[in-house]
Amino acid sequence: MQSPMSLPQQRLSKDAVKVWIISELITNIIGFMILAILLYLDYRYSWKAWIGWILIGFTVFSVLSTIWSVINPFLLYKNWRYDVSEEFLQLKSGVWVEKHQLVPMTKIQSVATKQGPLLRRYGLCSLSIETMGSSHAIPALPKEVASELRNQIAHYAKIKEVES
Repeated sequence: MQSPMSLPQQRLSKDAVKVWIISELITNIIGFMILAILLYLDYRYSWKAWIGWILIGFTVFSVLSTIWSVINPFLLYKNWRYDVSEEFLQLKSGVWVEKHQLVPMTKIQSVATKQGPLLRRYGLCSLSIETMGSSHAIPALPKEVASELRNQIAHYAKIKEVES
């Protein structure tokens, strides 16, 4: 009889929280700029009253969304875990709904690291794992850890790295 599989223990980089907050704030600032322009246009051209009320509703929703976008990254970081073994890639995430995925190494077709400008600024990478029917990601790993993990998964999944 096989022993039960333990929950994943590996954590993301603590800098993940900073990256997620900055990313959300950039998105929110752009949204507020668009709302400000629309509110100005509503004031300037006296659009119908209901348009103003809808814009105020969007503004209230955006303020609440901004507050949540500062809290959510801490919860995401607290709940994100991963582990790699010769048989499985385990991923556990979720703030409200906990999601625990077991990806068999035999099903993995490709594995790659990705790094955008914010991740690069903090020396982080995201790892993307593709199977025939789905894709998975481990966000915000230190660059060295992501490269090592990519190579380890490729080895376990017997993926040959294509030189470009």
